[in-house]
Amino acid sequence: MNLPDIKEARKRSKKEVEHIYLDQHYDNSTFKNKKYFLRTYGCQMNVHDSEEIAARLESLGFKETEELDDADIIILNTCAIRENAHDKLYGFLGRCKHAKSIDKNKIIGICGCMAQEEGVVNELMKKHPYVDIVFGTHNIHELQDLILERSKKQNIRVYSCEGDVYENIEYKRDSSVKAWVNIQYGCDKFCTYCIVPYTRGKQRSRKSKEIIKEVKDLVKKGYKEVTLLGQNVNAYGKDLEDELSFAELLQSVADTGIERVRFVTSHPWDFTDDMIDTIAKNDNIMNYIHLPLQSGSDNILKRMGRRYTKKEYLELFNKIKDRIEDVAVTTDIIVGFPNETEEDFNDTLDVVNTCKYDSAFTFIYSPREGTPAAKMEDNIDMKTKEERLQKLNELVNKYSLENNKKLEGKIVKVLVEGTSEKGENKVFGYTETMKLVNVSNAKEDIGKIIDVKITDAKSFSLDGEKCK
Repeated sequence: MNLPDIKEARKRSKKEVEHIYLDQHYDNSTFKNKKYFLRTYGCQMNVHDSEEIAARLESLGFKETEELDDADIIILNTCAIRENAHDKLYGFLGRCKHAKSIDKNKIIGICGCMAQEEGVVNELMKKHPYVDIVFGTHNIHELQDLILERSKKQNIRVYSCEGDVYENIEYKRDSSVKAWVNIQYGCDKFCTYCIVPYTRGKQRSRKSKEIIKEVKDLVKKGYKEVTLLGQNVNAYGKDLEDELSFAELLQSVADTGIERVRFVTSHPWDFTDDMIDTIAKNDNIMNYIHLPLQSGSDNILKRMGRRYTKKEYLELFNKIKDRIEDVAVTTDIIVGFPNETEEDFNDTLDVVNTCKYDSAFTFIYSPREGTPAAKMEDNIDMKTKEERLQKLNELVNKYSLENNKKLEGKIVKVLVEGTSEKGENKVFGYTETMKLVNVSNAKEDIGKIIDVKITDAKSFSLDGEKCK
């Protein structure tokens, strides 16, 4: 498809959400002895999308390689949340260009959230004509056809109007121990800084019976943990008639007998008392909550379109802490939002000092073209933003270490996931409260949940020994 056809490639008739059951079969000898290289940028949703992309590539006969030069096809699954994600992609594309200069038959593909940004795609295809295929977040299911139909022209297939929810998707899961399970796609919140509703589309929930079916299948295969995944998981089902609430879905997933249930990411606006009670009464729903704050200033929260106040957030936080035993709470915080004053920033520090989060993902605000916040006047210089981020990180790390130190000498349950980079005889895993633990002398326990005594605590991890 030629470059001028990008706009046409993005068009699609809008329709109601439709659940489509995929029944696609491809000749897995078509690309026998061919290799693929897959790189993922961004959030958990992108990671899970890459598990689907890998399965689709292997359905054609491709085998995975970690060596760029060995690959016959290179797929870059992109993120659009922050500017540095763009910068990383453009930097890596230089390596891809060099690899293709050596092998003209090498296929280079771009997908993910950046592919949904029309201006970015135009710029990308003009400046990087060696890119062969582009597909978006709404049509990963068409990847095999894109490869099979490939000609010498650039092939761009990106839909601007979402709608369908696909079932019976095959995944090449990164782990045999824990699994992502999509429960919804897109988001209807439209926070003023966020590109997700524009790249992922409106909220579309899967049917609960399909989610439970997938979890039960994972239980049969020996998986120990599932994470229910969505841009705003606790708004699950609000877009469908006669469907379970998220609290009811959580209970149904817990009832499958899976040993561990997690979910990300929540929005405080949709966090109900029923959710809190469901988590509190089920031992296999982990006592770990990721509760994005973004800012502690009512002024900034309003400009962000977050739909709650500092007071309301703290009331919810306290309910979670009071009603869920030994719960760990983490958060997201943005500094340097347009016209954030020193008083606004201090309000954020005040919330951190009150909540004493177990950890936090912290960022300097990055304007995304096409969002309302990108049009807001911003009179804060980068030096000030960087100083605020450093001050925030020092406080966050202080409380992270304090919370971890409380576990020294205690015995915790750890799901062992694999060998650790911290030592020859060490494995790593996570506690129920989502804390990383490096465990000595437990290689035989990979894939198991074991008791571990914590011997040392750091800001970002724990060390422990297997209990005999």
